[in-house]
Amino acid sequence: EVMNVIGDVSGRMCLLLDDIVDSGGTLCNAAEALLAKGATGVAAYITHGVLSGGAVARISSSRLSELVITDSIEPTEAVLAAPNIRVISVAPLLGKAIRNTALEQSVSSLFD
Repeated sequence: EVMNVIGDVSGRMCLLLDDIVDSGGTLCNAAEALLAKGATGVAAYITHGVLSGGAVARISSSRLSELVITDSIEPTEAVLAAPNIRVISVAPLLGKAIRNTALEQSVSSLFD
């Protein structure tokens, strides 16, 4: 897969944002491409961490400074033990959204 970096990232911390990460291959390749162009670091913020197969090992051994995911998919012990993967819980927010929906109350009020 060919990676192209558009713009000057030299001397900058770069953030990668996406909805889902599965194998982590594209994510790690993107981090390497940015670092090769002079980025000082790369962190990723992904909503759903599938992290199948060797993804945790791949990300742990990569130069990605941090991967932040939510617990929308229950993290494995390997994910929780990984040095550069952080899990943020969305369980309270989802619980409130389900409650509000069941009670026919506003869900948008959760974001005020």
